[in-house]
Amino acid sequence: MADLEEKVIMTPKSKTPTSTILIVERKVIEAEPSDKIHVAGGDHTGIIINKEKVYENGVTEPCHAQLEFCVYLVSAVTGSHTREARALRFWFKPEVTQNECPHEAQAFFRELVSPQDFPKDYVGFIKKIIKLMQNKYHQLKLLEVELRQEGSGPPPPEANGDITTFIEDTVNQTFISEQKVLDMIENAYPNPLSVEDFVTAGKWSKTEVKDALESLEEKGLTRLMSDGVYVRQHSIDTQVVKQMPTLCSSRQPTIAVVTALYCEKQAVDAMMDNQETYVRYTTVGESNVYTLGTIGSHRVVTTKLPSVGRTREAMTAAGNTTTRLLGIFQKVDYVFLVGVGGGVPHYTDYSKHVRLGDVVVSTPASDLPDKYVYIFCEKAERNDKGGFDYEVKPYKPADYLLQDIALRLASTSASWSTYVNEGLDRLRGVPGRWEPPEQATDRLCVDVGGGAFIEVSHPAPQGETIRSARVHCAPVAGGRAVASAGEARAAFAAHARALAYDCELDAVLDSVVGNCKDCFISIRGISDYRDGTRGKDWQPHAALAAAAVMKAIITAMAPPTD
Repeated sequence: MADLEEKVIMTPKSKTPTSTILIVERKVIEAEPSDKIHVAGGDHTGIIINKEKVYENGVTEPCHAQLEFCVYLVSAVTGSHTREARALRFWFKPEVTQNECPHEAQAFFRELVSPQDFPKDYVGFIKKIIKLMQNKYHQLKLLEVELRQEGSGPPPPEANGDITTFIEDTVNQTFISEQKVLDMIENAYPNPLSVEDFVTAGKWSKTEVKDALESLEEKGLTRLMSDGVYVRQHSIDTQVVKQMPTLCSSRQPTIAVVTALYCEKQAVDAMMDNQETYVRYTTVGESNVYTLGTIGSHRVVTTKLPSVGRTREAMTAAGNTTTRLLGIFQKVDYVFLVGVGGGVPHYTDYSKHVRLGDVVVSTPASDLPDKYVYIFCEKAERNDKGGFDYEVKPYKPADYLLQDIALRLASTSASWSTYVNEGLDRLRGVPGRWEPPEQATDRLCVDVGGGAFIEVSHPAPQGETIRSARVHCAPVAGGRAVASAGEARAAFAAHARALAYDCELDAVLDSVVGNCKDCFISIRGISDYRDGTRGKDWQPHAALAAAAVMKAIITAMAPPTD
């Protein structure tokens, strides 16, 4: 009877000088060893290698899932690179539902390219596929593997994208540039910085810093204040105040928008009319910036956090800024966290795939009983079963009004894409690339360890080729323990059903919840596949897309009753 158990059989389907197609399938078969059939034994019992040259698998239905990616093979003799395209086409057993097929295919792929034991050569790659089918993926009936050489030459430098640039932006800044100085000023805004602050953080000389600051001042990007500190020159007329002027009831905002990056605040401000900006500078503690204006019939106030990150100072500052905002503007009932984030890609299912330029709006997962909209992971530790145990802080609003509006809006792009175009008009002449970068710059790379990576093709929509940015409704996640690239990131996203990570805004939400604000929402424009802080090229446009979705939600809200 043992011979009639399912076997995993590999057979060559076709071969040309530059390509090979193999079939690995699961079959109940009796096989005797011969010069055309190798029947494995020992640990590999149940595996059969068929050496026939031509093979038709008899499958006529379209594959249930498909995945394409590129690897760069290095010759051990010459050191030269060969670019090889690889495709995996999956057929599952009938009991696997249509919804489960892409999920299973993605899980198979993630395990295949796991950095712990990524197969570094052709034989190891095929062997790992066969062993995964034999030992774990018993619902996978047939897998077609295509390997196609596409030319030579090293991988393009930008392909490393998020894979190798793990270094924090402020580290390793040996060479000064105006852009690096401007980035530091914008990150600190509204806090001013002294020349000594730049020297300490950037390891630059005073002369270099002063030259860069003077050049930026000539371009109208920075401003020297009376006490020898520098601040970003805001494009909107700004009033410097010791404390906020008292606003009459009709001018009190009911909506507050919190941003973390300078380009996020610029994008949000571009959605407002009748703007007034007030800055309260302090030499001790945190400075504050508030821009008041209208969106539709609603009064809105926007602010920018002075810094982001997990240092105790940054977290305290983020919480304090939010608490001060809600203390000054006591009629605020709705809080929006708007800005960039890192997308969670799906390699096989277009409907679940998040790309650069898309927007993720924080809504509860439909299949989970816990209706949080944001989940912060404080700790992720390996467990005995090969998975992770998490320590988390979930956040859920008392009232899901904003989430309900977002779910209605997600089905149509008409309103928010109009606001993107309006924002582009208003930001014309404002530094930053607000238009979407070329789609070719949206490269999906998987770290396979040792400085190597593979580039994965984006899954395509069924029967479609034209693609516009989309809005996704799902939880947003945060936490350095999981937001970096790697297995923990994908595992936590799947666990939490999150489709985006942000730059750790839990301190802001602690303040929002602590101040009893019942309606809050996070809107993240996708600028990279980490946490949004790495994707400099896409940041301005992603921030604009998030701001446009914010405006679409606000204009769909009922007018204020006051």
